Amino acid sequence: MTLQIANTWHAALDYFQRTGTPHVLATQITSAGSTPREPGARMIITEDAIFDTLGGGTFEWQTIAAARARLAEQCYGLSLEAFSLGGRSGQCCGGFVNILLEAFSGSSAMLAVFGAGHVGREIVKLSAPLPWQLYWYDSRSDAFDNICENTQRHPRLTYQALHDAQQCVAELPSCAHALVLTHQHDEDYALIAALIQRDDLGSIGLIGSESKWASFRGRLQRDDYTAEQIQRVRSPIGCLHGKKLSNKTPYAIALTVITELLWLADTPAPQDTRGLDPQALRALFDESSTTTS
Repeated sequence: MTLQIANTWHAALDYFQRTGTPHVLATQITSAGSTPREPGARMIITEDAIFDTLGGGTFEWQTIAAARARLAEQCYGLSLEAFSLGGRSGQCCGGFVNILLEAFSGSSAMLAVFGAGHVGREIVKLSAPLPWQLYWYDSRSDAFDNICENTQRHPRLTYQALHDAQQCVAELPSCAHALVLTHQHDEDYALIAALIQRDDLGSIGLIGSESKWASFRGRLQRDDYTAEQIQRVRSPIGCLHGKKLSNKTPYAIALTVITELLWLADTPAPQDTRGLDPQALRALFDESSTTTS
């Protein structure tokens, strides 16, 4: 990974927190005997990059391996790694360190918005403060020419031309939530037909009236899509508790759509994100204090 950021843990932490990239903050929290660095040393670890150092040597590479294993297994939250430098790590300094690993999942949800019209733009702007990764598509050559500067600098937004519905949908990450709101009904249909063939997406939403969805549903049935596939489409979008707003402005529609997505994309935190056991942590620091005194 080549990034234009300083090779310091705090610069990397800021960057990865803003961009929603999975990463681990490794912090040396205790030190006994001779160790490369003192408590408070930190480094950032991603699946393919490291920033800053805990002092190098075998134990640092073991820390990196442990951090990347947690990322690969999607085990987010806090964990503790203990290193006897003369034992587990085989280093001549022979001290003892404990490393706290804080694994961050990055973006809590992924959203694919098909259409850069008035509603699409409001949805993108409203979702900017949320920890979501956004993918934005439109088939018009000038669709993104006049988007506002704040949107262009959105750290978690990727926008690109939509050339082929099947290929574009095939490239979406698993569990992504898709919203279809392009400027053409035929394009909407092609996207919906491609999306319902994937059973690993978080949700599929289609903008439009009830009559539009009735027309699409009949067409999908005639094209031999199954009832189970068709039922995965949510249309009209932004209907909360089965009610539709009388306010049809793009901003109002976008507000209801984002509210709906907040519920759809919400996932409870795993139990291991509640932290380390207080008794084990107290014993750890008591032992460290006794060793160094």
